[in-house]
Amino acid sequence: MVALAGVNNRYCHYHPVETARWLCPDCQMFYCPNCIPDADSRRHRGACPRCGKNLRYLGDAAEAPPFWARIPAFFRYPLSTDPLLVIVLCTLVPLLVQRNLVGGLVTLALTAALLKYNFAVLARTAEGTFTAPPLAMAFRGGFVIVILQLLLFAIIGLSTFAAGYVGGKVLAFLVLAFCVLALPAAIMVLAMEQRLPAAINPLVLMTLITRIGWPYFVLYGHLVLLSLAAGAAQDFALRHFPDYVGHPVAGFLNSYFTVIFFNMLGYVLYQYQEALGYVADAEENPTPGPADRPSAQRREADIDMALKDGDYDRVQRLLLENLKQQPRDGAQIERLYLLLKARNDHAELYRQQQRLLPWLIKGHDGGKLADYLNRLVQTEPDLRLNDPVVAFQCAQLLYHAGEYRWVLRLLRDFHKRFPDYQDTASAYLLVARTLANGLHQWDKAEAFLRFIEKRCRQHPLQAQIGHYLAQVAHHERLEPPTRSK
Repeated sequence: MVALAGVNNRYCHYHPVETARWLCPDCQMFYCPNCIPDADSRRHRGACPRCGKNLRYLGDAAEAPPFWARIPAFFRYPLSTDPLLVIVLCTLVPLLVQRNLVGGLVTLALTAALLKYNFAVLARTAEGTFTAPPLAMAFRGGFVIVILQLLLFAIIGLSTFAAGYVGGKVLAFLVLAFCVLALPAAIMVLAMEQRLPAAINPLVLMTLITRIGWPYFVLYGHLVLLSLAAGAAQDFALRHFPDYVGHPVAGFLNSYFTVIFFNMLGYVLYQYQEALGYVADAEENPTPGPADRPSAQRREADIDMALKDGDYDRVQRLLLENLKQQPRDGAQIERLYLLLKARNDHAELYRQQQRLLPWLIKGHDGGKLADYLNRLVQTEPDLRLNDPVVAFQCAQLLYHAGEYRWVLRLLRDFHKRFPDYQDTASAYLLVARTLANGLHQWDKAEAFLRFIEKRCRQHPLQAQIGHYLAQVAHHERLEPPTRSK
């Protein structure tokens, strides 16, 4: 764990309902993970999107559920493979050894290993790693923490005796009551600091309790209930089972509840790390490092922040960078279109027509297409689309939207502008239908049909021209011939 002082719970500047996990000391800006997708929370590394300087990591415990909502997880914790093996080895093996000096030393060593493993559980959980420590943690390394814990209990006993000797039973009772109430805090301080003076300092203990606040007393109540449950379960096992069954079961239950006890203390440290001056991040929901995050996600976060800052030039630049990477991304094209439209940037709308027209055609919204074309003519009054396929597809969409003037404009002199286009007959049939059905200009509609009849003899529509000419002659809507059943 890394010390961090003087930071209170804050919310993201750009996402006010999200708890901040990063702070820029220079800009004094708080950011949530959505704003810093390329940061590495494991190494506590991230760069400020404003100034580029290193961010300070605040941890992610603010998003953690309260410890009382994780009671089932605490009870499952000792049943995973490693803690279960530790419990079995350290509580059941001593029952099998002979009652002599060697057996006593084995029992003492295994008891110390179990206590050491419990502190490893506490420290690992406090760092945001919710998987149990490996079995080797019970036997590897020094046992200083075990000695410190035993000394802590000894000091509690001596303090109570001294208080009784100096001030009588009342003072002894008050000292013992404080020691019992502060014992969870003392164990947490001992695990964090690895120093006995801090764990027995009343001011340090009271500071920890007050920083956690009323949840500490909720925790204390849960620990009391755990102790009572453990005692009742052990008593039941000893009373109702034979000794060769009752003692192993009672030992197993004692160790099982002790692991839960230390796991719960560790989680409280993790949950209230910021108030206590520490930061950690959860293994269950790690933030991937820069190698796992494509640059597009960094740009997405920058776009979001730039929009909220009102920096639309930067938004536009970032969107265009995204489209260089993913030119067919409809969502990005739509965002670009909406931004340019909101800014009334008709010149850029004109420059982006090769992107926007295919997207608008794909959207099948003739009204939106007509609005876009109306914006283009403000930059280029003599607008002409240079792609015959795009021009014809736009005209089809506009015909169904009732934008007849635009149909005629897009398909004007179509055969002259695109002499090599193979489907001019279909384009001019659309013109004829527009003139007849939309504008009721029957003579002009007939002229286009005659053009198809004369100039497009090899086109499949040639067989339907007589049908359309008959409809024009009777001033009927030009509709394709119905297929006979």
